[in-house]
Amino acid sequence: MPLASMTGFARADGGEGAFRFLWEARSVNAKGLDVRLRLPPGFDSLEPVLRADVAARFTRGSVSATLTVQRAEMPASVRVNEPILEQLLGLTQVLEQRYRVEPARLDGILALRGVLEVVDAAEQTEESRQAEMAAVRAGFQHALDGLAEARAQEGGSLGRILEERLAAIDLLRERAEQCPARRPEAVRARLDEQIAALLGDTSRKLDPDRLHQEAVLLALRADIREELDRLAAHIAQGRDLLASGGAIGRRLDFLAQELGRESNTLCSKSNDLTLTAIGLDLKAAVEQFREQVQNLE
Repeated sequence: MPLASMTGFARADGGEGAFRFLWEARSVNAKGLDVRLRLPPGFDSLEPVLRADVAARFTRGSVSATLTVQRAEMPASVRVNEPILEQLLGLTQVLEQRYRVEPARLDGILALRGVLEVVDAAEQTEESRQAEMAAVRAGFQHALDGLAEARAQEGGSLGRILEERLAAIDLLRERAEQCPARRPEAVRARLDEQIAALLGDTSRKLDPDRLHQEAVLLALRADIREELDRLAAHIAQGRDLLASGGAIGRRLDFLAQELGRESNTLCSKSNDLTLTAIGLDLKAAVEQFREQVQNLE
């Protein structure tokens, strides 16, 4: 699967007869998956299935979607209430025979209340409402397609940036590994200077055995071989994750934290200005890597 960002935007519109709708969907960074839907009255019943549609597509990000609907105004129609009309016609015949009155005129009968009914065009049948609901959900699926495509495009750019950041971290690791301050003779010279300074202090009485132990501890504390090895392993793991793709944002974020720990330890162990400068550059590169990882799903 390709990498995906957590940010994106998409629109989708459509309609069913005189009914029109517009979906706008956007997503931003979040620790988990947060879905927010704004639906007009009458469409609340769709919310559970729409939330399920989002959860089936994305694993992280704050996804918000807004539905706007509109119905075209249609002229009302007139309908004759035939049962009432038949009753009235039968009654007029009886009255004509009984009271010998003139036959009722059609315009008079139609003017009676209940004979003519004005039918509102906005009246919906259950079938038309279900058709509208189906069209709205299909439009939502198209909006999610567009949102996923936008997130994938940005994810591709993020992947290239993260590869560059890892390459910069690896280069700094190599510089630290090749730093002259790490050569055995340089480490030995610094230890000799420190020991000579201690021995030259006549105010202190030093035990030779204790002095040997302290020298060993100083040498161990100054050794950054373990940190460099772990940095190399984390960088290799990061490259493998980027190559695998998919929703790897959480794992890369954890990896960035581990890279940060190793760079901090390297700086704390350094007793050479050149190595310290490399360690500070390494910390900055790791922080840049982590900032970009925050955008990844």
